[in-house]
Amino acid sequence: MISNPVYSTVPIAAEVFKLGGVYDEKKLFGVTTLDVVRARTFYAGKAKVNVAGVHVPVIGGHAGLTILPLFSQATPSGNLSDEEIRALTKRTQEGGTEVVEAKAGKGSATLSMAYAGAIFADACLKGLNGVPDVVECSYVQSTVTDLPFFASKVRLGKNGVEEVLGLGTLSDFEQQGLEALKPELKSSIEKGIAFVHDN
Repeated sequence: MISNPVYSTVPIAAEVFKLGGVYDEKKLFGVTTLDVVRARTFYAGKAKVNVAGVHVPVIGGHAGLTILPLFSQATPSGNLSDEEIRALTKRTQEGGTEVVEAKAGKGSATLSMAYAGAIFADACLKGLNGVPDVVECSYVQSTVTDLPFFASKVRLGKNGVEEVLGLGTLSDFEQQGLEALKPELKSSIEKGIAFVHDN
């Protein structure tokens, strides 16, 4: 699913597939790669490293404060200050708005969305072809938090999601961000599920 709001459309799709008796949690992905692309790009610029070698996991949802880049786990390490990390987090969360404002309201991030979609599709194809250790962030059915759906790193393979990876060690700032995003994400998931059953 790449149609927004991803954090509601994935639960909607899951419920529809369940009603049809064809739901497979390993084959339903919410594409959040655009958040990863933004986090990597912004981080590389601030850390003055080549973006091609940067990895930044992004967890949570796919809008506003539900987007939580884990800059403490970024590689290579950029030794950024707490203030810089907070600013990069906010910029990642508001990246879509930044693009719309730059285009003076005459469009959105269509090119970067296509780029992110292509990255995720390529990763899925690699997984299906048996390439080992293909890991991308995606919004999937998950038990890494108390929420039924959550974006985190997943290992892709021939069956789709081979493994939903844990969150790793979070900084205090990231832990606060995780707790702050949960109520909004929970509400959006519940709205998606209710939409199916009310219609």
